[in-house]
Amino acid sequence: MDKVIEIHNIVKNYQVGSVIVRALRSVSINIERNEYVAIMGPSGSGKSTLMNLLGCLDTPSSGSYILNGTDVSKMEDDYLAEIRNKEIGFVFQTFNLLPRYSALENVTLPLIYAGVAKAEREKVAIETLVQVGLADRMTHKPNELSGGQRQRVAIARALVNKPSIILADEPTGNLDSKTSIDIMGLLDEIHRQGNTVIVVTHEEDIAKHAARIIRLFDGEVSQDYRNEKYVKA
Repeated sequence: MDKVIEIHNIVKNYQVGSVIVRALRSVSINIERNEYVAIMGPSGSGKSTLMNLLGCLDTPSSGSYILNGTDVSKMEDDYLAEIRNKEIGFVFQTFNLLPRYSALENVTLPLIYAGVAKAEREKVAIETLVQVGLADRMTHKPNELSGGQRQRVAIARALVNKPSIILADEPTGNLDSKTSIDIMGLLDEIHRQGNTVIVVTHEEDIAKHAARIIRLFDGEVSQDYRNEKYVKA
């Protein structure tokens, strides 16, 4: 199988005053291309630390992380930033949209960082906004959009560079239940189109969308299993 993520014996320690916090303790996980994975765990389990490492926002204290064939575990920040922009599309609970920019301008940002010419990036951004159902909201700014529409803009921004992974951190945390169902339906569709999707969540009903569930406890993988209820439409 084609592995997009290979992490082996990952350890992450933090120094807090005179105390060493062992956030991750020898975690090993492989994720195949086009898998749909939920990472779960209570507060303090290490799931946020693992998400930061998977997203190349941080590096491990020890162990290896191979992302799409590249060892990123000891990379300097500048190289990590390049890898992030190319390989990972982030979807955050708080949307993280720039308030003075339109939906279209927000979605074009990763393409600007990637050096894509203006005409091409507008074309790709428009296509991506159409894909997430926002053809009629491209010129609207975030404060003119509902929470669900803002999250769709964030998902379009995550998709626009055609990354190896969509990494969604509590993607429905700021949404009502009906809008949450719509957004998870969109992530399901994105997965069906061939994207690798990783959702970090503490909500069981959100995790049930994934084909595989990884549970962390005290910095270790406590469970890693296939979701038997998952049916690929």
